[in-house]
Amino acid sequence: MNVTATPAPRSTVVLEVELPADRLQQAIDESVRRLGRRTRVAGFRPGKAPRVMLERALGVQRGGSADANPIYDEAKEQLFTSTMAGAIEEASVDPLTIPDPEWVRFEEGEGATYRVSLPVRPEVQLGDYNGYPFGVEIETIDDAKVDRVIDELRDQHASLRAVEDRPIKTDDWVVVAFEGTRDGQPFEGGRAERFPLVVGGGRMIPGFEEALVGLSTDEEKDFDVTFPDDYPDAEVAGKPAHFHVTVREIREKVLPEADDSFAQEVGAAFQDMAALRADVRTRLEANARDHARHEFADRIIEYAVANATLEVPDLLVDQEVEVMHDELRLRLAEQGIPYAEYARITGKDDAALHAEYHEPAEHRVKVLMVLSKIADEEGLEVPESAIDEEISRARTRYADNPRLLSYFESERGRSYLRSTMRRTQVVERLVDRWLEAHPEVGPLPHLEDDPTASGLLGGGPGSDADSAVAETASGEGEA
Repeated sequence: MNVTATPAPRSTVVLEVELPADRLQQAIDESVRRLGRRTRVAGFRPGKAPRVMLERALGVQRGGSADANPIYDEAKEQLFTSTMAGAIEEASVDPLTIPDPEWVRFEEGEGATYRVSLPVRPEVQLGDYNGYPFGVEIETIDDAKVDRVIDELRDQHASLRAVEDRPIKTDDWVVVAFEGTRDGQPFEGGRAERFPLVVGGGRMIPGFEEALVGLSTDEEKDFDVTFPDDYPDAEVAGKPAHFHVTVREIREKVLPEADDSFAQEVGAAFQDMAALRADVRTRLEANARDHARHEFADRIIEYAVANATLEVPDLLVDQEVEVMHDELRLRLAEQGIPYAEYARITGKDDAALHAEYHEPAEHRVKVLMVLSKIADEEGLEVPESAIDEEISRARTRYADNPRLLSYFESERGRSYLRSTMRRTQVVERLVDRWLEAHPEVGPLPHLEDDPTASGLLGGGPGSDADSAVAETASGEGEA
C-alpha cells in the first residue's frame, strides 16, 4: 500500500491510497465468496457457484462499468474499511471524520487507487493576545442617569386616575369597545367589549391607537386601518379593515412626587431621597464596572482571534450551524412559538437559516479554537473537583431537567464543562493580568461578586430599584 498525503484548503488533507493488484484481487475473491453465500444461483448450493455464474445471476456484464458491479462494490467497501486506519496512521493525520472515498482506479490485474479528503483539526497559530491597543471603558454615572432610575421607580409606583374633563391623549390608559370588519364582514379576533390599552404603546396595529386621540368617554368613531404585511395572521396581513370604536374609560398615570415619603415607600432602609439616590448611584456604578469588564473581555477575544491564523474546516462550521439552529428551536420552545409558525412568519426555511448562520458559525468556531490554544499556551487546566462542583450546582439549577443533568454527568458532558470552564478561565486571566498592569483603572468585579452591589435595598435583590437600575443599565425602560 502506498499512501500520499497532500494538504488542501480549509484545514483538509487529501489522502491518496494506492493498492497493488494482488491486494485488489484478494478483496474481489472475498467479495465473490460473500455474495455467493447470499445470492441464489440456480443449480448451485450457496457459495459454490463459479464467479461467472454469480455475475450472470447478479446481472453483471463482463467488461461493463465498475460502478454498476455489486462484486466490485463489495470489494471497494472491504478495501476502504480495511486500509483506511493504516493509511491515516502512516500519514500521521488526526481526522475529524472520515468521508466516503473517490475511486480513481479499480482494475483487476493492475490495482486500485482511492482518494479521500479528510477534514482535520485546524492548527492554530497565535499572534499577539496580550498587547491590546485599547483599554477599559467605564461608563460615568452622573446625576442625569440617577434621575432616570428615580423616574423609573416613580413610574413603577404610579397610580391611575379617572379622566372626566378632557379627551384622550398619548400615554393615556383607556378601555374601549371595538368591532372590526373586512368587506362588511366580521373577522376572528376583531371584536371586544372592554379592551384595555395604553394609547401610543404600540399594542394595536398601526393607526388604531392614533385614531383614539381626541375622543372623550362614551364617544364613538369609525375609521379604517391596514394590517401590516408581516402580521402573523395571513388571512388579514396587508389587508384593510374598518373599525367602529366606543370609548368606555379614560385614565391617566399619576406619578408620586420624588420626595422623602416616596423614598420610604421604595424601601424601609431609605429615610430620605438622598439615601435612595446614593443607593441608586452605587448600583449603577457596580453595573457599569461589570459591563466594562464584559465589554473588555469581548474586545480581548476579538483581538486574539483577529491576530491568529487558522483555517476552519467546513465540517466544524456545519456542526456549529446545527448548534445555532438547535438554539433557535430551544428559544422558540421557551416562548411557546411553534417552529413551523416561526418559519412561516419569517419566510425562512431550514436552508435559508443555515445560509444565514454560516458566517457567525465560522466565527464562533474560530473563537473556540483560539481560546483553547491560548489556554494551552497559558497551561490552564480545570481540576476534576471544579467540574464536580459545577455539576453539583447544575443539580440545583436544573432540578426539573433530568435529561440535561444526565448529559452533564456523562463523560461527554464533563468534557463539555471542562472545555467551557477552561475557556472562561483563560479570558478571566487575561482581563485580570491587564488590570494588574493598570492599577489606575481599579477593580472590575463581576456584579455577583461585588459586595457593594448587593443588599443595598431593604427589599434585597429583585426589588423595584433593582429592576429600574437594570433597565437603565441595559438602555431599556425609556418613556
